[in-house]
Amino acid sequence: MPPIPGSGLAKGLAVTLRTMTKRTVTAQYPDVQPELPPRTRGVIGLFEENCTVCMLCARECPDWCIYIDSHKETVPPAAPGGRERSRNVLDRFAIDFALCMYCGICIEVCPFDALFWSPEFEYAETDIHELTHERDKLRDWMWTVPEPPALDPGSEEPKEFAAARKTADKLRAAEEAEARQAAEARQAAEDQAAEGRGAAEDQAAEGRGAAEDRGTEGRPGPGSDRGGQA
Repeated sequence: MPPIPGSGLAKGLAVTLRTMTKRTVTAQYPDVQPELPPRTRGVIGLFEENCTVCMLCARECPDWCIYIDSHKETVPPAAPGGRERSRNVLDRFAIDFALCMYCGICIEVCPFDALFWSPEFEYAETDIHELTHERDKLRDWMWTVPEPPALDPGSEEPKEFAAARKTADKLRAAEEAEARQAAEARQAAEDQAAEGRGAAEDQAAEGRGAAEDRGTEGRPGPGSDRGGQA
């Protein structure tokens, strides 16, 4: 069936009439910040303490917009007779957001949770070269990263939480054991000191008794003078 002439125009006018009857809503940006979804891909924040300079994010980036520099440091052995180890120290971590296509691969492949999405989007620059942000700026954006959503009531506890709780329990048990040992040592020292004081008092009492006995033996009896005169 051929279309009725003018039907397209009628549909367009119908949409226009429906829109004219609705209230116009204008976003008052930048005076009023927009409410963004929690998973908004704005910028990438860096949690530097978790970065081990494994270079996995830079290798997997399809745009090659991540720049990482590091150097090696020698770590002394943790115990006497141990072997020295070397670790990577992060010198530079930069992301060129003029090249970044916000795919999120770097965040997904990071094995140590050092990269996070932030909903921050106000980082426009007048010069394209200034869109390369160094680790200090990436670290500042970490404070804008929203908290992760709560887990389902029946979900399994993350293994990171379990490992952290296990480590905390071990540290707490070690501290309690040290506190008990210290208390026992103090109690033993106090008992030993009390025994020493008691022994010294006993010796002093015995000495006083012996002196009194010697003094009593050296004094003449009551009838000794009369006996001599008779």
